[in-house]
Amino acid sequence: MGQQTKQSTHPSFFVLILVFFFWGFVAASNSIFIPFCKAHFHLNQLESQLIDFSFYGAYFIGSLLLYFLSALRGVDILNKIGYQKGIIYGLLISVVGAVALIAAVNFGSGMANETYAFYLILGAFFIVALGFSLQQTAANPFAFLLGDPSKGAHRLNLAGGINSLGTTIGPLIVSILLFGSAKGAASADTDISKINTLYILLIGLFLVAAAIFWFSKMPKETSDEPFEQSPKASKTLAAITALFVLIMIGLGRENKLPFFIIGIVGILSVLFYAKIISQKGATLSTGSEGWGAMKYPQLVLGMIAIFVYVGVEVTIASNMGGLLETKGFLTENGLTTAEIDPYVSLFWGSMMIGRWTGAISVFNVSEKLRKVLCVIVPFFAYGLVLAANYAKGTDVSVLYPYAGILVIQIIGFFAGQDKPAQTLMIFAILGILANAIGLCTTGYVSLFSFISGGLFCSVMWPCIFALSIAGLGKYTAQGSSFLILMILGGSLVPPVQGGLGDDPSIGTHYSYIIPVICFAYLAFFAFRVKTILKSQGIDYESAISGGH
Repeated sequence: MGQQTKQSTHPSFFVLILVFFFWGFVAASNSIFIPFCKAHFHLNQLESQLIDFSFYGAYFIGSLLLYFLSALRGVDILNKIGYQKGIIYGLLISVVGAVALIAAVNFGSGMANETYAFYLILGAFFIVALGFSLQQTAANPFAFLLGDPSKGAHRLNLAGGINSLGTTIGPLIVSILLFGSAKGAASADTDISKINTLYILLIGLFLVAAAIFWFSKMPKETSDEPFEQSPKASKTLAAITALFVLIMIGLGRENKLPFFIIGIVGILSVLFYAKIISQKGATLSTGSEGWGAMKYPQLVLGMIAIFVYVGVEVTIASNMGGLLETKGFLTENGLTTAEIDPYVSLFWGSMMIGRWTGAISVFNVSEKLRKVLCVIVPFFAYGLVLAANYAKGTDVSVLYPYAGILVIQIIGFFAGQDKPAQTLMIFAILGILANAIGLCTTGYVSLFSFISGGLFCSVMWPCIFALSIAGLGKYTAQGSSFLILMILGGSLVPPVQGGLGDDPSIGTHYSYIIPVICFAYLAFFAFRVKTILKSQGIDYESAISGGH
């Protein structure tokens, strides 16, 4: 690769960001596909959340397999094959998953047992996301190689913005494919094979992207860090895997909720135990033999924070369909599945609004211009969300009052002062307050309060990531891979909220106590990690990097 490439952004980066779009498009589309499957396959709320369980569980399994295979061979497999081939292989795995999904939809349509048909679809979703797992593990560090390394954070924020664009339009496109322009159509009466069009399109895009990557001349270098053998950390991950398997066993039971609760409590307990035992009788200077990156308390608490953060982000959106369909919540008879997409799109659009605003600080602009942009950019992004919904034929006037909540987010950005711990604390507290208001009210006040969780989640990933890997030194790469593993939260938290929603004494509305609990931990992490890093002599409010 020539000097010119090092001084600018490699043209291949603009191909790379395409995979970021795929992740956002498909993941956010699940928010529409979940209530659709709930009606079509006659599922309860917890069962419908198994789409998230399958999708985000694949991220965990994929990353775990990569870690243990690397440990077994004593060499980082991804480094050996290279980031470019890693992305190509990931795209091809997703192609296999998309083909499997089309087969599952068409084969399952003729099956008498709807449960078996649904599980075929879950298996296909798992394979698609397994490819995404490999793509994501390779794409994030690869973005730093495709140009000047000092501009790597800029490129990741741009990629994050493209990811958010995918999350914004995904629900709208899938809604059009499934329901057309027939407002109010009952999803149970809609032909599920219409999803074929989407996945045939995705297969074509995956293959084109893989071909472009294959024929593109890209940097060959990968990280030269040797694989860090950490047997005690490996045992901790094995224990988490065992608990995940326990949850999978519970899927065959009629009452699945206890298995999810026991699994989550067990996983969090294992991590808290690892934090305590790795610090017992040892210091960071003398080392904790066999723990690797897990000897750093900020990393272990950060793993829990990533678990909780992804969990709360996904569960708010994934259970929103069930909330809006609830009689008396927004309308007397509740909305149909075909009518919920503007609100789901607004939630994911809120993620885009926050990420675009958070990305302003990485550009070299004056302080005065930065403050002006922090006011203009949120409303510009909000306008794009309204325009996308208007283009679909939605009466966007019902979304206008949400503009007032943007003012609160803007104040939060100014109060955060670009400091990761402070920003995380402020937005976690705002998340607690918003969901508490949502629990205590109904109608649009409640709905917009829950949706605003997207605004407050939007900038948490880079804050948590930066605080968790601060001071890890040679363990930074390993710590980063452990954090990616904890995307598992998106697999396990939504079914728990769904299970609470199935309970007549609680219902979907009051099941939103789960996001309150999640935001509370994130506020605790922001407070605790500040003290931990200060005790290690680290400036915890240093610049943050990257985005999810």
